[in-house]
Amino acid sequence: MPIIKILPHPEYAPQGAEIEAPIGTSICEALLDHDIKIEHACEMSCACTTCHVVVREGYDSLNEPEEGEEDMLDRAWGLEPQSRLSCQAILAQRNVTIEIPKYSINHAKENH
Repeated sequence: MPIIKILPHPEYAPQGAEIEAPIGTSICEALLDHDIKIEHACEMSCACTTCHVVVREGYDSLNEPEEGEEDMLDRAWGLEPQSRLSCQAILAQRNVTIEIPKYSINHAKENH
């Protein structure tokens, strides 16, 4: 199983974290399954950008972003070339390292 390394984030993973997840799992699902409560206001339907992450390593091992995801990413805070919506980024065989941006466009946190 691939490992997701999460770089330190003051709210979601203050010390950083490493988790394992099955191939074919989205990064968002994997984080939530390991009690890293990343925002996902649209319930992982690719309709917001609250689950935006920057893939620091392993970007090429993920599935290709579809047009809908690319359109949504244009609205994300802190967009970078290696940005993905974690609900749409599907794990393959290689490990990935992600950074959760400090801010999102959400004005109020969702209670999922």
